[in-house]
Amino acid sequence: MLTGHSMHKPPFTAAVREALQGVNNSMIEADLLFLEAWEMHRSSHLGVTLRVSQIRRANPALAAAIDAELRGSRIAAFKHN
Repeated sequence: MLTGHSMHKPPFTAAVREALQGVNNSMIEADLLFLEAWEMHRSSHLGVTLRVSQIRRANPALAAAIDAELRGSRIAAFKHN
């Protein structure tokens, strides 16, 4: 489950790693990592959904890149099983 408190973790996707290159703002970093975490483990909690919606609207290309990358990972994992 996603919470407001997050431990500093490196990004999982190459899309977020690339987006964070040169970012020196902890709030932007937190938002992008939050978006990535939500894409990996979606929550239907209203507050989480609203926050993700705002981040996705502000970063549509990144949201699409994360989704495509994760879908590709899931497809590759499925093919190996």
